[in-house]
Amino acid sequence: MDQQSLTLSPSAAARVAAIAEKQGTPAILRLSVEGGGCSGFQYKFGLADAPETDDLVTETDGVRLVVDPMSLDLVDGCVVDFVESLGGAAFRVENPNAAAGCGCGSSFSV
Repeated sequence: MDQQSLTLSPSAAARVAAIAEKQGTPAILRLSVEGGGCSGFQYKFGLADAPETDDLVTETDGVRLVVDPMSLDLVDGCVVDFVESLGGAAFRVENPNAAAGCGCGSSFSV
């Protein structure tokens, strides 16, 4: 089996660190995938207190990104980025597995 991977961009790591510092929590971002959204699956982000034992954990600039095994199959090889634009600021997932996405950027299909 190939090594599964996930990348947290430096801008996303900086944003997670800032949010975690304000909230007094560990700098751990959890990415998960749920059914729903306009394209079939949607991304969900949240801060985590600690990784679960079966999570994939990746680290950028001292900030950890954790993903559960079920979600990992859908986001393997992804880059989690933080982008600011006229439309607002948000975490964005660049997913090479997605066959289609939607205009809001928070859901996808495979």
